[in-house]
Amino acid sequence: MLDTVKATSSTQIATPHPLDPLTTEEITAACTLVRAAAASPENCRFPTVRLEEPTKQELAAGGTPRCAFALTLDVVTGEAIEHIVDLGRNEIVARNVIPNREAPYGQPSVMLEEFFKCEAVVKADPGWRAAMHRRGLTNKDIELVQVDPFSSGFFDFEYERGARIVRAVSFFREHPQDNGYAHPIEGVVAVVDLIGGKVIDLTDADPIVPIPRKKRNYGAHEVANPRTDIKPLHIEQPEGPSFAVDGWKVDWQKWSFRVGFTPREGLVLHQLAYQDGARKRSLIHRASVTEMVVPYADPTANHFWKSAFDAGEYGLGMLANALELGCDCLGHIRYFDVPAADNNGKPFVMQNAICVHEEDYGIAWKHYEFRNGLFEVRRSRRLVISFFATVGNYDYGFYWYLYQDGTIQLETKLTGIIQTAAVQPGEKYKWGGMVDDVLGGPTHQHFFNVRMHMDLDGGGNTVSEHEFVPRPWGADNPHGNAFDTTTRVLSRERDTASVANGETGRFWKISNPNETNSVGNAPAYKLMVNPSPLMLAQEGSYVRRRGGFATKHVWVTAFDKDEKYASGDYPNNHAGGDGLPRYAAQNRNIENADIVLWHSFGHTHICKPEDFPIMPVEYAGFTLKPTGFFAANAAFDIPPDRNSRSVLAGEQDAASESCCHKG
Repeated sequence: MLDTVKATSSTQIATPHPLDPLTTEEITAACTLVRAAAASPENCRFPTVRLEEPTKQELAAGGTPRCAFALTLDVVTGEAIEHIVDLGRNEIVARNVIPNREAPYGQPSVMLEEFFKCEAVVKADPGWRAAMHRRGLTNKDIELVQVDPFSSGFFDFEYERGARIVRAVSFFREHPQDNGYAHPIEGVVAVVDLIGGKVIDLTDADPIVPIPRKKRNYGAHEVANPRTDIKPLHIEQPEGPSFAVDGWKVDWQKWSFRVGFTPREGLVLHQLAYQDGARKRSLIHRASVTEMVVPYADPTANHFWKSAFDAGEYGLGMLANALELGCDCLGHIRYFDVPAADNNGKPFVMQNAICVHEEDYGIAWKHYEFRNGLFEVRRSRRLVISFFATVGNYDYGFYWYLYQDGTIQLETKLTGIIQTAAVQPGEKYKWGGMVDDVLGGPTHQHFFNVRMHMDLDGGGNTVSEHEFVPRPWGADNPHGNAFDTTTRVLSRERDTASVANGETGRFWKISNPNETNSVGNAPAYKLMVNPSPLMLAQEGSYVRRRGGFATKHVWVTAFDKDEKYASGDYPNNHAGGDGLPRYAAQNRNIENADIVLWHSFGHTHICKPEDFPIMPVEYAGFTLKPTGFFAANAAFDIPPDRNSRSVLAGEQDAASESCCHKG
């Protein structure tokens, strides 16, 4: 029981800031207007409803109308239409029909109601039921089979062109809470036409692979011998948190930003700035994870097509969890409830969708000067802004960290349940790792892409690429110990698609060439890329065409309000070629310009027994650190910690010698 912890939720604001998410009233107004204008209001659905954000330039000019973006889908004809609604005028001011019947196609994201529709369609299909009977399942068993709709990918099959389809795989369960992923039904894949409401293609492969029947459940009630030696760990802030929240605006330790949220991206950070003395300095105008893709490396029927674009094909924001106090977050929590629209355009509130709290983060800086006995140490803390999304079998946490020294970090946490494959008895799984007897986990990759509309000190920004190289022997390096740092200014978009190199320590600097720092250089931030894979699918493969953003670690583009997502607007059933490769091919000027920095990062997952029945968290992410942005250590002014620490008996003398401040 965390009785010292307090949780609160955001409230509606009478006059929203131009970047605040839509209110429930605005969602109602926009969807009512759009539905009334639809050719068939009863068949009108809303895959996406969000704020149509004003640009940085429009915000600076002021007086911009507050608008909603509403994407509709006619569930009978399949027609998809984008609408821009001026909420002040209560008028549709723009309307665009998506040409999803023409190559390279593209569909709105899969809606929640279509998940249930898919299962009903599959279970009613005679061919699928016959495939279940061939594998020894009775009609009673079939009722408990778990049918997973999966975005279908694209391979230019005739039935894919311009269609709204999903592929469905199945898992046996003995009861509703049984972990179906322990019992994959191999060799059966149904292709479902979501508009026609029927199975249009069915794979029922031979030879039949027996369904694994061993139970691998993970609920607390299933654990026979839980640990008994875990003592309580209390996180307390009796004087409250160090942050302040005003609507969607947050201030903490010289940081300020606005919280946003969209159905596709989930959490968005707006107008991130740092108070440096008397000057409030802008850093990033807008930051979010715009896409992720999970390509699988198994070429067999159940898996070759799996390459889910979890943001663009489902919507990370629409699948956000209601975070639980003491489980997802610890400490003095501030939750944000997020207004959203369901598939029928009706507003609802996503409770506790975003969590904001502080964390201790060890040592910020320290030095013991033995010559004079001066001993100074400061503890670091960070502000955490996070949300979690469950996309089918996987769960993804997105954690933005702000540090007192001006550092910015994004960490993604990957957990949940792996996709599984049934294996013939006595055989080894060829396309991944064995996780249990007759049960394999396909090798796959996870790629995320973060989009950061940079705004260092306002005005134009420039990105440069740097690496460390040894200096040749010579008069200026007589001992062979010198090395240099190279600099390459990225002037045009085609210069930018870059790959990290740990051997040379390659890094990127974002600077403002119009300003001068305390030592005469341009103030800058450094992008520090963690070790990260790139997409391993072959050149020319459809998944590589569709997920081209994952072929490079770093991209830089000139800002364009229509270039919002790393994979393009509609990756669902899209043939590929959209997104970052297309944006960068324009080769626009990006030197001393209004630029967007995109970073792709991820994880290659070779499954192992320890990943099942539920996967321990894997981490991926990156860091932005000030480099010449401040005149000194920005965390220099952190005061000594006035909290005493508890010690075990016999350690009192050592504790007194290790206090946080001695002078």
